Amino acid sequence: MAHRRVEEQIEALQQLADAGPVPAAVTALRKALGDRVGLVVAKAAKLAAELQIRALVPDLLQAFDRLLDKPFERDPQCWGKNAIAKALIDLDHRESAAFLRGSRHVQIEPSYLRPEDTASTLRGICVLGLASCTDMRREEILRCLVDRLTESACTVRVEAARAVAQMEGDEAALLLRLKARAGDQEPRVIGQVFDCLLQVEGERAVEFVAGFMESGAEDIPAEAALALGSSRLAGALMALENAWAATHDPDLRLALLRGLSASRQEKAFTFLFDLLKKGGARDAAPALEALALHRDSEEIRRQVEAAANEGGPEIAELYRKTFR
Repeated sequence: MAHRRVEEQIEALQQLADAGPVPAAVTALRKALGDRVGLVVAKAAKLAAELQIRALVPDLLQAFDRLLDKPFERDPQCWGKNAIAKALIDLDHRESAAFLRGSRHVQIEPSYLRPEDTASTLRGICVLGLASCTDMRREEILRCLVDRLTESACTVRVEAARAVAQMEGDEAALLLRLKARAGDQEPRVIGQVFDCLLQVEGERAVEFVAGFMESGAEDIPAEAALALGSSRLAGALMALENAWAATHDPDLRLALLRGLSASRQEKAFTFLFDLLKKGGARDAAPALEALALHRDSEEIRRQVEAAANEGGPEIAELYRKTFR
């Protein structure tokens, strides 16, 4: 019965919000932000952000503090707090108090196998919010981000890297380079660091990131290749092609081709198509696997099929098996 009531409240809020930021909707959202159920608060916060109702920022902040005061009782799983933090960012809230508090919040709750920290997503959101705050000195924000770059939750470390990139400047670039060198137990964290460093430094970071394609660490060469491809920088594409010519490691070669494919650049596609036309089955198979990233694009699919057919019956058959 209580579950049905919550669903009805959420549906009623949605119907009001569909009319736009009219006074009745603002009043209803303000009331919902004070609800005792975190899911209702979450829906109200989400709608406040979607409707860009900045007048509700004080109510969002009050609700955030209330949910943090008794987090286990008022907001298990952090649904309400997560939605409020996202809403504050979307509404361009630039004061740090809420984001600082949320970035440090840990909420250990029972789970099936062992107690679980349900606040890692919240900390990640708040770390991103801190990067745009105007009431803290730049160096203080960076100090907070260093703490989050080294904390236990992988999700938070990923978001901390993104927040550092948002800070821009030499300090951000150097911090990202240090994190890349220090490493991480989760390769995807270093992959995010590579992405962020290429975003901050551009071509200047290409040689640095490309050096990790020679790393002996598991999965790191692949993360470097994908980051270079996704950057779409001219130097990055050249680095991927040069690395392809220099290695015979099949796993690294596949990662390099995936990086080229992820770039979606004409030059990269030409390189991949040439492997289908002239490279033989040994090179065509990983090229097709890399190009399969775009199997939902009819235009690219047609170009891949044409190149495979030009490569001969064996390559054409590989295409049909890969793209079926």
